[in-house]
Amino acid sequence: MEITLNHTIVYVKDNVASAKLYEYIFGFEFVKEWGPFAVLKVNETLTFDFMIKEGKFTKMHYAFKVSEKEFDEVFTRIKEKDLEFGSSPMNLRDGEINRKYNGRGVYFRDYDGHVLEMITQDYILD
Repeated sequence: MEITLNHTIVYVKDNVASAKLYEYIFGFEFVKEWGPFAVLKVNETLTFDFMIKEGKFTKMHYAFKVSEKEFDEVFTRIKEKDLEFGSSPMNLRDGEINRKYNGRGVYFRDYDGHVLEMITQDYILD
C-alpha cells in the first residue's frame, strides 16, 4: 500500500488571496472555497487548504521540486509579483538563486510569511 499526503492546512490572513497567489506563482488549481477553507489542488493527491487564523501563527516552510523549465516559469512569476527572494533560508533577500546538487534553488516568502522553496534537484543526503 502506498501512503500519500492528502491535504494540509495552511494558516493565513486571507485564504482566497493566498490560494490565488499560489495558483498564479506555481500554476496550481484553485478549486473552491469550502467552509472555512480555500482549497488549492497541488497535484493529484495533495491539496493545500488555506484557513484564516486570527492573530499570530507559526510560519511554515514548503519546498517544491520542479523541472528546469518550470523553475524558469515560476521564477519569472516570482519576480513579476515583486516578491523578495534569496539563495538560502538564512538569506531570503539576497536576490540570488543557488546551484546546489547540480540544480537550481530559490527561497521566498508568501504574503503571510511562509517560506517557500523551489528546487530542481533532490538534496543528496549523506
